[in-house]
This record gives sequence, structure tokens and C-alpha cells, in this order.
Amino acid sequence: MKAVFIDYSGTITQESGPDIQEVILRCCQNSDLKDPAALIAWWWKRLKEYEIASFQETFLTEDEIVERLLKELEAQYHLRENFSQLHQLFQNFWRYAPIFPDVKDFFEKCPLPLYLVTNNDARYIQVCMDQNGLRPAGIVCGAMARAYKPHRELFLKALEVSGCRPEEALHIGDSLSSDVEGALSAGIRPVLLNRSKKQKALKKTEAFSVVSSLKELLEKGMLS
Repeated sequence: MKAVFIDYSGTITQESGPDIQEVILRCCQNSDLKDPAALIAWWWKRLKEYEIASFQETFLTEDEIVERLLKELEAQYHLRENFSQLHQLFQNFWRYAPIFPDVKDFFEKCPLPLYLVTNNDARYIQVCMDQNGLRPAGIVCGAMARAYKPHRELFLKALEVSGCRPEEALHIGDSLSSDVEGALSAGIRPVLLNRSKKQKALKKTEAFSVVSSLKELLEKGMLS
């Protein structure tokens, strides 16, 4: 094992914080979609659809996807808002979302170089890294591969950047469909980070490991 690849949103940073909460509140208050849970479900479904369709020649940045989704909210649910302000809140969320409590300790104790492999733009992630004193060996983002998870091209780009063969890397992420399936498609060993039992009814499999915290990876010696 020569390197650890790790996801960003949902693995390093929490999918919460004042910026994204303000987006949800304002969208519910100023559109026909009044239920926050329904809004979040709609947004995530459409976001994933855009990310899967956004590939190579059809690639859209995360900023471009946000712009399109806000316009869809306007057309379908009559959102009446300042789109520029909402977009800025999304950018702040990518930069300043709170990190999980076990992240700093993991970065300090991980015996191998850590590479972030993420859909989010490196410009925003670097702000989070600097603010929290985190020093990854590199950041590999969707824009670099012109592909988002679970497309294998993003994982292949991470192998290229790290100089590793697939069997020399391990990927940690919180999503079965994006992280586990994407890593497997590139021949990389995946570890599913299942915080608070977010993923329910997991079947036993030899294809990937499951942990409940980053600390567990270190305690079980899974990085050697």
C-alpha cells in the first residue's frame, strides 16, 4: 500500500453548516417546494443525474451545475430568489462546511500519503484544508478528469497523480454508489465509511470493507 485516497463531502466535511442551511431555508420560503426534506431529496437526485451525465465533452463544473439547478427550481417550483447570493452560499459551503471530529487526528496519524479524490473543485477544497490545518499530498477533483464519481476516469486520474497502481491504493468514502462502485471500477480497494449507520442493511461482501469512523481504520491497521 502506497497511498490513501479519501472523499471530501460527507467523509471529511459534514453535509451541514450555516451556509447550506440558509440555502435550504430561502429556497423553501420562496418557492412552491415548502418541505425541506423534499427539497433536499429533489436537489440530490438532480445533482447526481447531472454529475453522471457530465462527462468529457459534456462536462459541466459544479458551479455550472448549481446554476442550472437553480434555474430548474425557478421553472418547476417558481423559486423567486437572488441566484447570485444563493450560488455564493454554495461556494461558501464547499469552502467552510465543518469537518468531522476525527479528521484532524486521521490526517496526523495516517502512515501513508493522503490524496483527496472529489467531485468538488480544488479551489474551494484548498480553503478548507488551509483553514483546518490539513495537508493532503494532493487534491484530485472532477474538473481535472472531466468526470465525476462514479466514473472510473476520476479514480484513474488519482492513480496518475499519486503514481500508484490500483493495488497500491485504498479509497475511503461514504457513498456506495459513488465511492465504492467508482473505486471498484478502477480496480482500487474501497472502504465504506458508514458513519451513524447511514448506509442500512449492508450485505457482507469481500469487495469492500466497512468502518464507522476514520479512527477505526487506524486501530485495525487497515492502512498497511
